Amino acid sequence: MKKLVVALSACLMMVSAFAQEKELKVAIDPTYEPFTFKTADGKPTGFDVDIANAICAQAKRKCVFVEQVWDGMIPGLIAKKYDTIISSMSITEERLKKVDFTDKYYNTPSKIVLKKDIKYTGIASIKGKKIGVLKGSTQEKYAKGELATQGVTVSTYDAQDQVYLDIKAGRLDGTVADELEVTGGFLSKPDGQNYTVVGDPLYIPKYFGTGAGFAIRKGDKALKDELNAALKAIRANGTYKKINDKYFKIDVYGK
Repeated sequence: MKKLVVALSACLMMVSAFAQEKELKVAIDPTYEPFTFKTADGKPTGFDVDIANAICAQAKRKCVFVEQVWDGMIPGLIAKKYDTIISSMSITEERLKKVDFTDKYYNTPSKIVLKKDIKYTGIASIKGKKIGVLKGSTQEKYAKGELATQGVTVSTYDAQDQVYLDIKAGRLDGTVADELEVTGGFLSKPDGQNYTVVGDPLYIPKYFGTGAGFAIRKGDKALKDELNAALKAIRANGTYKKINDKYFKIDVYGK
């Protein structure tokens, strides 16, 4: 009997260990500092990565990060290349037609960024200027819906850091980007010293949705509930705030 109990205990420990090692494949676009980027030795890091790791720890999962070009994020999810997208993806009506989302995990505004010597008094005042945006992003939707219609030239890029390279090279006059991302990834660096944000914060639901969430495949209620429960837990136990404060001076959970 004693041997049986020992054997059962060993089996339970093995099952428990297996459960703890259950993988969660997470898609990221590591070109979006400070939300998702790479360290000098090539490891993914940033707010989104830390949030994903905290979610995995809470859910007793092992995060496996899968790098994906932004425009291919949703097609890759539908094709089951990964289980979820935790990479600053806004919850919009258009995306909800293809995938499901968890509750939001942050909500920050986008902003127009221009050279400081450009006198901005409204969209009409930048007619003829060249703006670069991330392909497939909410900022692209906004730029094409509001800026291009008033004579602004809008170019799309596979990665946000490519936008900054073309700004540096003088091929662009600015961009439309998440305010915190563009501050951390460009404006706070030497190459961004001659640029600034202009106009009002852009929260327009038509383009920017209701905040960023974890995207999952349509109908995957079990995973949605698991991720929502983990998100609620890390907000309640202070883990979310520690991650927030590591990267930002404001509460990015937003309104």
